[in-house]
Amino acid sequence: MSSPTRDDGFRHWWRVRLKHIRLKSRSPSRRSGNKQETLETQNSDSQPSAAGLLLSTQTDDAVPDTDPDPEGAQARTDETSHQVNPNQTHIPNPSIHVELVDNVSPDLWSAAYREAVESLGKDIDIAILKGRNVAELFRQLGEINDEATQESAFLKGVRFLESIQVPLGKFKMALDLATPLTSLDPAVSTVFGMVRGVTAVAITLSTADEDFAKQIAAMLEQIAYIDDCDTLGQKVDKKDIHKALVLVYKKLLEFYSAAYEILSRRGASVIVGLILDNSDLPEIVQDFLRQADTLRKLVQKATLEIVEDIKTMLYDQEIGRWLGSSAMRQQSQYHAYLQDLRAAEACEFLVRYRNFINWYSASNSQHLALLGEMGSGKTVAMGFLVDELRRRSEKQIPQDKVCFYYCQNGGPDQAVQILSCLILSLLEQLPGLKKRFYGWYKQAQASGNFEPATDTKKLREFLQRLLEAIDRQVFFVIDGLDECDRTSRGVILKCLGILSQKISRLKVLLSFRPHDEILGQAEGMPQLQLGCAFSRDSVIVRKAVETHLSCLPKDVEALVIEKVSQLAKGNAIWTKMVIELIQTRGIMAIGPMRLFLDQVPVPTQLSALYTMLLSRCTSNEPENEHLARKALAILAIARRPLSILELAWAVAMGTAPPEVTTVAALSDWVDHQRLISLIHPFIARLNFGDLKKRQVRLIHQSVRAFVIEQVADQPQTQASSASTDRVTLNRRTESLEGLLLEICINYLQLDEIGTTAIFPEEQVAMEALPRDVDLFNDDDLQPNDALNCSWEDLEHGMARYDPADRGFGEFFVYASCHWIHHFGAVTNSSLPSLASIESLCQAGSTRLDNWVQQNCRPDCAIQPRFEFDSSLYDPLSITSLYGSEAMLRGILEKSEFGKDKFLPNPLIGAATQILQWGDFPRLKILLESKHGHQLHNLDFFRLIIKRWSAFATQFKDWDQVFDHVDYVLDISVREQWAGKLLSLAAGAGCMPIVRRLVMRAQQNTELKEQLMRELSCDELRQNALRAAVQGGDLDLISFGK
Repeated sequence: MSSPTRDDGFRHWWRVRLKHIRLKSRSPSRRSGNKQETLETQNSDSQPSAAGLLLSTQTDDAVPDTDPDPEGAQARTDETSHQVNPNQTHIPNPSIHVELVDNVSPDLWSAAYREAVESLGKDIDIAILKGRNVAELFRQLGEINDEATQESAFLKGVRFLESIQVPLGKFKMALDLATPLTSLDPAVSTVFGMVRGVTAVAITLSTADEDFAKQIAAMLEQIAYIDDCDTLGQKVDKKDIHKALVLVYKKLLEFYSAAYEILSRRGASVIVGLILDNSDLPEIVQDFLRQADTLRKLVQKATLEIVEDIKTMLYDQEIGRWLGSSAMRQQSQYHAYLQDLRAAEACEFLVRYRNFINWYSASNSQHLALLGEMGSGKTVAMGFLVDELRRRSEKQIPQDKVCFYYCQNGGPDQAVQILSCLILSLLEQLPGLKKRFYGWYKQAQASGNFEPATDTKKLREFLQRLLEAIDRQVFFVIDGLDECDRTSRGVILKCLGILSQKISRLKVLLSFRPHDEILGQAEGMPQLQLGCAFSRDSVIVRKAVETHLSCLPKDVEALVIEKVSQLAKGNAIWTKMVIELIQTRGIMAIGPMRLFLDQVPVPTQLSALYTMLLSRCTSNEPENEHLARKALAILAIARRPLSILELAWAVAMGTAPPEVTTVAALSDWVDHQRLISLIHPFIARLNFGDLKKRQVRLIHQSVRAFVIEQVADQPQTQASSASTDRVTLNRRTESLEGLLLEICINYLQLDEIGTTAIFPEEQVAMEALPRDVDLFNDDDLQPNDALNCSWEDLEHGMARYDPADRGFGEFFVYASCHWIHHFGAVTNSSLPSLASIESLCQAGSTRLDNWVQQNCRPDCAIQPRFEFDSSLYDPLSITSLYGSEAMLRGILEKSEFGKDKFLPNPLIGAATQILQWGDFPRLKILLESKHGHQLHNLDFFRLIIKRWSAFATQFKDWDQVFDHVDYVLDISVREQWAGKLLSLAAGAGCMPIVRRLVMRAQQNTELKEQLMRELSCDELRQNALRAAVQGGDLDLISFGK
């Protein structure tokens, strides 16, 4: 032991020295000359900087502190330190040339350590980080023994720390307490080595004083947070942690440097005592603790953020699994698709509706419905309204929340999907509610409801609690509610009703087709209507053309926009698919484009959509599908819109078994509610308050084309050509005509219609009396006024009747008025049986009279619109007027005119009707038939001349009638009535017949002689005729017409 005087001087010297080191560690100034000499003695050739040592790939682990040849170890270390990596980076130093190596560990600890070393610069003795000096330091640590016990100072430090209850075993240290010094890295040029060195030194020096030992213990505990800087193993870019870690490393380096100075200058036996009199080293420890505490707080903060992120991820994962996050993603993707599809200009009018303005501005909970037919663009419009609500919300504080759902495909559990998506949407917009919802869900599971996400009542309860937990306006937008099945639809409407009663700031917007059942459930709800508007159609078409047909020539583009806009009739989905079909076909020239637009086929996608809808509405049940297809076929070919009851009775007639032969029996088969539910997507909006109103029609011509196209799927109408082929199209259409014709004929043959007169005799007598005539009023309707009025206007206020009240059912009016139109449209395969026509049109029958009386009263006004005397008609005359030529030839060929079903002279009767009402070419069919001889007489031509003389028929082309003179010329000569025909024609002034006879007489001597004999009198006209016949000079004939 040294003397006290000597020790005091030594202590004073070390106190000054440590203070000098502390000041230099905080100042960028260069160290003293003595320090510079120390650095130079470590490497006389070139001195690497501390940063260079950190970045080097050399490892001093190769030099163990137990190497028997310390000088050899130092030589190997120096040799390794001078090896240059090809990828090294050179960083200039003001006084020393340093070579840096690039292939450095990229971890955050090394980066912070490097910055700490570089920030200290010349204020730290680089030599103490060299392997030889570190090894010497560790050797000295091992030699510091207690003089009494010869115990290692390090182990003594361990025991001392444990004695003051410092739990070293619980600290996360880079040091093995059992063999601390033999496992130490003798170089501190890496983070790991430096931290281990500081730990060993700190434990060794901790025996100086109990207070100092406690500071050391706190220091060792804080060192553990260095390992946690990656925040639970996540590589994150946290600049605040990096800066704090740099400061911690600087303090550790200062501690290490100061400890090195103490341990390397004097004997180890007096080191511990010196620390008590020197306040700098404890001050360094205190600085370290402050910086380490900052680092700890930052790490804890970042860790807490990550833990919260992990919890949020777990919440998201669990909630997404419960509620079906994939469905939510599909909804978002579909909404984005609609954004690209829409023409905003075609939707902007919706927000100007008074109902929308009132709904949006209301202070309480409100519902609003957007109604439109299938294909009218409801879904695109709803997407527009979603974005419009979001746009308005961006300018508000607090912002409204908008949750939406598109019902794209009907199916089971739609209610569950809708409620789940609304909850998910709300949670995504307000993530602070996730933890609360998670707790509710777990609580529900704990109470025995293991799958709350499948329970609509529980989902509604969750949704209500979420809405009650927030204080801002929420919009629920649900599109296509009619796509849901009846049960799901009812559940959703009920849930929304309950929520609206309990949540004052909930706004609900629904869209659906105007189906009676939904309208009943949504009764009293304000409405927005998506109707048919040419201007809106034009906007939609123009947008579709710009998107898909931008390369079209300008004239072709203009043609497409004009024609498709005219054909759209409010059907946006048809518009879209037709434009896409043009794109697919690649039509560019105006000729093919015009042909395409004249015969627009049903796009394949649209046909698939209609098929899917039909399957959904009929639940894939064969009988339902049969009824629906029958109804759609009737509507596709009907001559006018039908009433709900008319359609139901027609379908019943078309599907009833053969034994149903009375109106009363057929009524039992009528089910209009079921029928409309099966076809409601395909028909226009109905007013179910008036079942007799003629309102049932297909929503678009594409539906009619689809129905006609489907006829080809029937085995008997398979077509080998394309659906656009005119012949195929005509055949399919005729098949539908035959279907409805058969229904009409079968209906009119029901028993009551053949036995009960529609008008009793007394009513017929009253009908003959003048009605509503004011003999003293000169303001009665004038003929010219009548020409400008419709029949509906003329019949307004007239007395009416209802055939159903007479026991004729609801389809009697249509069948009576329009069966003849379908009768004329069928040719070969769809022709009705002759027996059915003969029964329906039997001369003098009540059945014939009933439908004829109704035919001239299509709107059931008592006063008929035109003359139609049933006593003048029989099967042949009706067929001559209304049947196809094929049917006329068939009845002429196969019917027996001698039966009581026909008039006594059926051909004359038929010819009379043709000459008055029909097509003149049909006379030739009569003349050429096997019964044509009945017209080869003077009476037939007398009939022709009589009808020709009538004013009403002179506008017709009579030449084709007069040409029949040539057909019977030989017969007239043979039967000696040619001259009488000439006299008859001349007397009526019928010049066309006279001229034909005169001209033919020039080539036929027998005819000339017969005509001359007929003209034997001396009248002026007869003389002129005789001269004309004799010389063939038609100019001599100057009379007649």
